[in-house]
Amino acid sequence: MQKSQGLVTIPALVDLHVHLSGSGFSYKETIYSGTMAAGTAGYSDLFTMPNLNPVPDTLEHLQTQMDIIQRDAQVSVHPYASITMGQRGMGDLVDFETLAPYVAGFSDDGRGVQEEDTMLEAMRRCKAVDSIIVAHCEVDSLLRGGYIHEGRYAQMHGHRGICSESEWKEIERDIRLVEQTGCRFHVCHISTKESVSLIREAKRRGLPVTCETAPHYLLLTENDLRENGWWKMNPPLRGEADRDALIEGMLDGTIDVIATDHAPHSLEEKNRGLEKSAYGIVGLETAFPLMYTYFVDKGIITLDRLVELMSTNGRKIMGLGKPTEWVNFDVETEYVIDHHNFLSMGKAQPFDGWLVKGRRVQDAE
Repeated sequence: MQKSQGLVTIPALVDLHVHLSGSGFSYKETIYSGTMAAGTAGYSDLFTMPNLNPVPDTLEHLQTQMDIIQRDAQVSVHPYASITMGQRGMGDLVDFETLAPYVAGFSDDGRGVQEEDTMLEAMRRCKAVDSIIVAHCEVDSLLRGGYIHEGRYAQMHGHRGICSESEWKEIERDIRLVEQTGCRFHVCHISTKESVSLIREAKRRGLPVTCETAPHYLLLTENDLRENGWWKMNPPLRGEADRDALIEGMLDGTIDVIATDHAPHSLEEKNRGLEKSAYGIVGLETAFPLMYTYFVDKGIITLDRLVELMSTNGRKIMGLGKPTEWVNFDVETEYVIDHHNFLSMGKAQPFDGWLVKGRRVQDAE
């Protein structure tokens, strides 16, 4: 890494958790628009979730996605296959042995695998092909129709809440299954203090468990919510104690990766209020500036640590090898986040108007 004349030169960014709607949902985002946004923001590698039509649960269905990637991607795109057929979070498992050579790992992101026996067998099969489970951890029976965090804001405004236990209870179960199987296991978008504690303890015991969180969980809480679907994501924004625990986990190494969970939707889908809007916000074009401005520039973490969180750790987890691309960021010039300037077709996110530094500039020599 180098720093001179207001520029920092760092390894290109890696995002382990992106939704590039392309296959079946091109009105939300295309492979071209999403990867153009990523490249402009300093990313070289994106790992894409299987929330597609068709779901990449067979080689034939995966090929549909791969054809679009080969034709349109402007950065390297690594797809995940689903864990269950149809990405239903239950029922029949995919053919791990057949799919493993062609995918980065296996995920049912958007759904937790509900049955313990199903996840146990998935881990056994995944371990046998030396791949990784990338898990959205959520217990459906604990959701109870909720759509924001079960906390003060929900109570004050008459909303149905999602309890923290719906996340950490499944993480607790899956860590126990990792201990039985030895399967490599990466936990998506953690948002609760209990999740941080469970993963910290799993790492202390030497289990092959890694995890990610996203900038919005580090910078916002339920106290920042508005009656607007642009503040709605899954998992939801939690309480201050959860945010503080996530920051502590980022500082002590419990959290390995800052991912975006970039989830583009049409404005119509995001402008239906908190209850009826689609889950998910975009983040590729805001993640590095937000993390640099509000954590590095304020002296909470070092630039070296941010590079670990947004580049090198993801490369290690996914076996990408050493970085081959370096990018420049202007970390002195301030600008205002404005969704009208995004290259992503998705615009909805809660950071419009925030003052940041860290815009990507010309490529490093």
